[in-house]
Amino acid sequence: MITPTQTVRAIAIDHPSSIRVFESFGIDYCCGGRKPLAEACAAANLSVNEVLAALDAGAVVAEPSSIDWSQLPLDRLVAHIVSTHHAYVKQELPRLTLLAQKVVNRHGDTQPHLPAMQKALAQLDDELTHHLAKEENILFPYISALEAAIESGGAHPDACFGSVASPIAMMTAEHDAAGQLLASLRNLSGGFTPPIGACPTYLAYYAGLQEFERDLHQHIHLENNILFPRAILMESSTMTATA
Repeated sequence: MITPTQTVRAIAIDHPSSIRVFESFGIDYCCGGRKPLAEACAAANLSVNEVLAALDAGAVVAEPSSIDWSQLPLDRLVAHIVSTHHAYVKQELPRLTLLAQKVVNRHGDTQPHLPAMQKALAQLDDELTHHLAKEENILFPYISALEAAIESGGAHPDACFGSVASPIAMMTAEHDAAGQLLASLRNLSGGFTPPIGACPTYLAYYAGLQEFERDLHQHIHLENNILFPRAILMESSTMTATA
């Protein structure tokens, strides 16, 4: 039974099918997922009863392809994040950047929100490029190596950052910043709603941004709500055991 007092984050973890419902209502289940459902609905001017009804309806829909990442090895989750979500970001940002330039060249003089969106997208591109590199080259290898060492009984990997909680705090803060930039893009575009009679490039640009937002929300959810808490718990458990 899902209740209004449960956090959006907890609901998304316990009921993966809820993610589709949250996306349909525009409820943030990743960066802003620590709010109780009732508070999140109030902030978005939504009826909590309507959202609960949609969640209850979604809970009975079978999703055989959904994976419970909270129970699988962290190394497998890391591999999924890199091959699915990191790869998507690296593929889509250059395409969206090109579309943004084309739309600005054609309509930027008469639609001032388009240059503002292009600037926000460029900042998002720059920040995510550095962010993914830090995860792939430092944080993720450490998490995978620590898990392997625990399973084999071998020596724990050296860490230049002390506790894994330190880089995780930095990555979480960067997720929040990315979420704010996405929110800015959504607000500037009126919810990614193109003007009547928009050209195919304009339509493709807005559709691409909307899909990018959806994927990044799922991406951040897997890291903030599942990978990072499990990594911190894994590390702290081994420290307690060896103390």
